Amino acid sequence: MEPIVVIGGGLAGAEAAWQIAQRGVPVILYEMRPAKMTPAHQTDKFAELICSNSLGSDLPDRAPGLLKEELRRLGSLILACADATRVPAGGALAVGREAFAEAVTRQILEHPLIEVRREEVTEIPRQGIVVIATGPLTSAPLAEEIRKLTGGEHLYFYDAMAPIVTLESIDMTKAFRASRYGQGDDDYINCPMTAEEYYRFVDALVNAETIPLHTFETEDPRFFEACLPIEVLAKRGRDALAFGPLKPVGLIDPRTGERPFAVVQLRQDDLAGTLYNMVGFQTNLRWSEQDRVFRMIPGLEHAEFVRYGQMHRNTFIDGPRLLKPTMQLRSDERIFFAGQITGTEGYVGSTASGFVSGVNASRLARGKPLVVFPPTTMIGALMNYVSSPAVKDFQPMKANFGIMPALERMPRGKRTRAQAYVARARRDLPSLSDID
Repeated sequence: MEPIVVIGGGLAGAEAAWQIAQRGVPVILYEMRPAKMTPAHQTDKFAELICSNSLGSDLPDRAPGLLKEELRRLGSLILACADATRVPAGGALAVGREAFAEAVTRQILEHPLIEVRREEVTEIPRQGIVVIATGPLTSAPLAEEIRKLTGGEHLYFYDAMAPIVTLESIDMTKAFRASRYGQGDDDYINCPMTAEEYYRFVDALVNAETIPLHTFETEDPRFFEACLPIEVLAKRGRDALAFGPLKPVGLIDPRTGERPFAVVQLRQDDLAGTLYNMVGFQTNLRWSEQDRVFRMIPGLEHAEFVRYGQMHRNTFIDGPRLLKPTMQLRSDERIFFAGQITGTEGYVGSTASGFVSGVNASRLARGKPLVVFPPTTMIGALMNYVSSPAVKDFQPMKANFGIMPALERMPRGKRTRAQAYVARARRDLPSLSDID
């Protein structure tokens, strides 16, 4: 049997390659790192996490939690590795960044049906089944090939990474451990701010110097709303952060017995618990400005930054015009797309599209009918969103109940509705035997 080519070793590419190989079809997995690095990656590991180390909510009655449950039930490699390397994060699934990437890499390299080639792909193969999972940081030559293939310009948005600091450099005489509303085991470190401290910080933040964008990035700058640089959000109003990433709800400062005016949260980033990332602090500030401004936060006056925040351009295709819900290209059904380049936003959304692409690429190779997941499941709802011509003004989308078909009988109460969506999805999710 001819091998299926998978281009890209991120979350989606690793998941797609694994699902294909698990179904007995050989895979050639191309990854250009370390021979050629992207502006954001730091290692040659598969499924390296670039921004946060959190894969989002793992609560069963939340849309992201439902998506994780579905992928677990269907045998996702990424979810298995995430569960094996998880770190405390309250109701979220967060992982030790390095341990997670190492776990995925080990599984890929040890699979007998996956051949890894460490080289850049600059042309899309003209024959055979191909899964393009090169992500939002697709190299320029391949991006141009994709542009020619799809017959139109790419859409794009800007994404940003948050800084990471060492635990020992956080002043715990000012910060305190807690999770919102007591969920989890005091998994977050919280830096409380008074109103005076908060407004002084915001004023410094909005006036801080940012890194100029590259020439090709300034023609039509658009930021993705779910991952705004903190300085961009702060410029929307002096209280924007207090109602956004610095909202203090569900937290009580044990030293005062009161809720802070604002709070900066830090989440464990590695298995050893020595590194913490600044939640919601994606940024494009100059590194020297990050040193100056972020050390105005109580508890971070002497912070040691092991990684500064950075910003880069993320590219995605116009899925509703180009893709089928099987993740096939409408104009060439031997070509599949997977990952954030399709508009499935977030780590687990990318994994889901990689899963669907891998399953269907393997079925195409074996002469089996392809699988369209029911839109009443979260996997199906996401694939439907990024492939439905009815979607206008297309933007990347994370898992949420709003993209699922309405319930026949809409219960009252947000939580009750969520539980009804989850119950329906569990009932409609195909079994492993249905998709093998």
